Amino acid sequence: MVVDSSSPITRQTRVLVADDTDSVRALFQKLLTADGHQVICAQDGLEALDAVQKYRPDVILLDVGMPGLDGIEVCRRLKSDPTTRLTPVVLVTGLSDLSDRIKGIEAGADDFLSKPVHPHELRARVVSLSRMKQLIDALDSAEAAFLALALTIEARDPMTNGHCERLAHHAVLLGRAIGLSSEDLHALHRGGYLHDVGKVGVPDAVLLKPGPLTPSEFSLMQRHPEIGETLCAPLQSLRNVRPIIRCHHERLDGSGYPGRLKGDEVPLLAQIVGIVDVYDALTSQRPYRGALPPEMAARHLLREVEQGKFARGYVEAFLDAMRISAATPVH
Repeated sequence: MVVDSSSPITRQTRVLVADDTDSVRALFQKLLTADGHQVICAQDGLEALDAVQKYRPDVILLDVGMPGLDGIEVCRRLKSDPTTRLTPVVLVTGLSDLSDRIKGIEAGADDFLSKPVHPHELRARVVSLSRMKQLIDALDSAEAAFLALALTIEARDPMTNGHCERLAHHAVLLGRAIGLSSEDLHALHRGGYLHDVGKVGVPDAVLLKPGPLTPSEFSLMQRHPEIGETLCAPLQSLRNVRPIIRCHHERLDGSGYPGRLKGDEVPLLAQIVGIVDVYDALTSQRPYRGALPPEMAARHLLREVEQGKFARGYVEAFLDAMRISAATPVH
């Protein structure tokens, strides 16, 4: 494996070139190094996977026809790994190999280069994809900042320690139980952490008050879903999470807030987080009461089903999933 970093620039793009042909690796390395990129070379698929873990490249160029682990299988593994699924992968294949392109698309490839590769096209593709990766990294950094903010807000109140993590776990548990897509499960996980991020706008005197809130204090507390949605609005990556943040206190009978939504007006993912939020609040210690046992919390949720606040199917699916989870031995 060869790492070339002879052209230092302010923000070097790190490119992995995986090809079993020495002359191809040498050509790609020469062209890309001349443009200021840091180039990492691998001779086969297994070496490429090792290099990805070690160097975390910004763009990956994979020859489809490598012996052993070919480029398509390497791509499939990278795209199935949450830590590398957003890294752009370019498959290098023969001009007429349509079947390889179809398999590459199914494996999650972001782009293709046809042999013989034109130098200008190679350079343009790498520049374009490296810009895309930088934007993705910037979004990830911003999203991480919001997650850190949410955990900081939780830390203001020692009685809610671990609430966000439990909500994320339980929401995904229910989402899986009712057969939601991986995209929805991802949104539920992030929504569990971010649902109360708007409490950054609630004063400690209200947020940490040990007794009942006055009407004006409760009105102030009810603003946190809207504040949270406004905070997250600039991030396109959170577009599926924002309805959770805004609507997790809405109820099917219209008794919730902030919009008094009814029935199907309440987004499905927000309904899920609303159910697990109530359950976690009931089974957690509070200044004004002790934690309720799971059986009592379950009865409370079922009473709220009878009152029309939650959908029976989702509540029963959640309680069944919790019972199965509690009965499953941890290895």
